[in-house]
Parts: sequence; C-alpha cells; structure tokens
Amino acid sequence: MDEQKTPEANQGDSSGIPPVPPPPAPPTALSTPPVITPPPPPNRQRSGRGWMFASIVLIVVLGGILFSHFMNTFMNMIGAPRGGMSGHNLQEVVVEESEAKDKFLVLDIDGIISGEIIDGTGRDMVANIKERLKMAAMDSEVKAVLLKINSPGGEVLASDDIAREIATFQKDTKKPIIASMGSLAASGGYYVSAPCRWIVANELTITGSIGVIMHGWNYRALMDKVGIRPQVFKSGKFKDMMSGEKSPEEISPEENAMVQDLINQTYSRFTNVVATGRASAQKMNLNTGKTLTGNWAQYADGRILSGRDAHQYGFVDELGNFETAIERAKAMTGVSAATLIRYQQPFELSNLLRIFSKTDVKNVKIELGPELPKLQMGRLYFLML
Repeated sequence: MDEQKTPEANQGDSSGIPPVPPPPAPPTALSTPPVITPPPPPNRQRSGRGWMFASIVLIVVLGGILFSHFMNTFMNMIGAPRGGMSGHNLQEVVVEESEAKDKFLVLDIDGIISGEIIDGTGRDMVANIKERLKMAAMDSEVKAVLLKINSPGGEVLASDDIAREIATFQKDTKKPIIASMGSLAASGGYYVSAPCRWIVANELTITGSIGVIMHGWNYRALMDKVGIRPQVFKSGKFKDMMSGEKSPEEISPEENAMVQDLINQTYSRFTNVVATGRASAQKMNLNTGKTLTGNWAQYADGRILSGRDAHQYGFVDELGNFETAIERAKAMTGVSAATLIRYQQPFELSNLLRIFSKTDVKNVKIELGPELPKLQMGRLYFLML
C-alpha cells in the first residue's frame, strides 16, 4: 500500500523547486479599521454687544443734539432766560476762572474787518460785535471789555461802524474798553482801537498805517495788444469812472480830482477818529495815559509803526501784553479779581445743516500759503498792504 503524502512531505520534493505559497486571504470588514470623521466645529454666534453699545451711544448723542436744538429754538420763541445763555442766542463761556463775581468780557477782532456774512452764523463781524456789546451792557457783573485785536484792517464802513459801537458803549454804560494789540493792529485795526479808553501794545506790535486806499486795475494796454476795443454807452461823462478799460489819456483831471477828494474825505474821518478818541480817553483817564504829540499827524501818512514808536507818539497808552490789559482793567474798575468770559454761538444742528447744505465742489480750495486780502474795485479800505 502506497503511503499517503502530506503537505509537509511535498515540501521535500526531489525536484528542488520550492512550492508556491498560497494567495493571501482577502481583507474582511473586521480587519479594516473604521474611518473616524471629526465632528464639525461648533457654530460660534457673533456677539452683538459691541454694535449694540455703539448704536446706543450714537442714539444718545443724536438725541441730545436734537433736544438741545429744540430747547434753544423754544427758549428763543418765548424769550425765557436760560442759565449761561442770553436772549441773543449766545452762550457765556469762561475763559479764565476766578472766585470773584465780577467779569471781564474778552472780545476778539481777528483778521480782515469786513461787513460780509460769516459762514455758519448768518451775521457779519459788525453785527457780532454789536450783539456782544449789548449783552455786556445788560450784565451788571461785566465791569469792563478787553478788545483783543489782531487785524491788518479792512473795509472803511465796517471799521467805522465798530468804532462807533465802541464809543457809544463806553458813553452809555461807563464801562471801559481796553484795547490789547496783538502782533498786528494796523490801519482799520488801529481805527477800531482809537475810541477805546486805554490802548496796550507790545513793543513789537505792527500798528499805524493810518490812511485810505482804493485799488483798481487798468488793462487797456492789454486790450489794445489783442485788438479789443470797448464800446460804452453811458448817461453821464463820469459814469465809467475807475473803469479799467479807459486809456490814461481818457482819464480827465476832473475824474482824478473827484476820486482823490473822496480819499481825502475818508482820510479826514480817520484822523478825526484818532484825535477825538485819544482826547476823550485822556479826559476819562484824568490825563494818566499818553497824549498825542504835537506832530503826530506827520506819522499818519500811511507808514507802519512799531508798538514802541506808537507809544512814543501817543497813539497807544502803555506797552505790554494781554496780561497788562487785564491789570489795567482791574485798576480802572477797582476790582481785585475778575472772571474772563466770552460770548459764543452754541452748537446747533441747524447751523451744521446749513454748512452742509452750502457745501459745493466749487468752494474747495488748496491752501498754498497765506491768503492775501482781495480788494474789490470801487471800495475804500483802511488796510495795510
């Protein structure tokens, strides 16, 4: 009987060829590891607390502005007094605090003196000054006015109106106005100082320039070059006075004389305001200030003066600064301390909307340096050029 061969016996085949290994078993579901999918991140809800806080603040601010505007309008309608406010819709603002009940009003004249409307207020410079002086006259606690001037002058009529208001205020209220000249108080800037009871200037203040100017351009020679001839119809021979189209030969001596006479009349008004104002101040001050020298008129020829020269010739009473003016006001009123105040226009939504409503691309300009005053033809100016 043949012996049955086992697999182990087959491995020892006499041929020497190794047996082929059996194929690997296919993977089963039990042998494959499961794929683990990470859970989705939790949805983080955006907190709205920051936006909510900003919204509440904005609503409160806008509500306060609207309420303030409503109250200002309502108070003006009924004419009721308000704390720190006046019936003229100006707010009293403290410049320098003091325990004293007495007050000095600080009144600023800054820049070109003009009768044009100031943006955002609906008033011109003359009206603003008149309004503030009227408030100071009604307030018994206001003992004096400190007029801070930093101006090269400006329009003749506006300067004269301000000077008249200053003289009238001092006469009616007996409250002194002390002028404190800054770096520049020339021509019309000095004109409004002249009626003040006391004038203080720094040694380096530029002042003087007492005179009148009327400016124009004659462009007839340019017109002749390009072949342009004017054609004028007029009711009288002097209707086109100061026209830039007229050649020098067409300007008659009569016309020159009339224009110069107008300048001389205005200049005479200027020198009269200086002489009258300085004499009145001397009388009120019992001759304690400076008097005009006998030859002061020769220095009123348009030349500029330093504060020291102006003091020497009697155009100003004292050399010093704004603190000097404050001490002088105390001495004149007999008070030892005073709170400095200003009257300012309160913020109103209507003013802001008025400014936005007037915004125009044509009004945008690029600042390339100091803006020079624009003199209009046919107007008289007390102005230092």
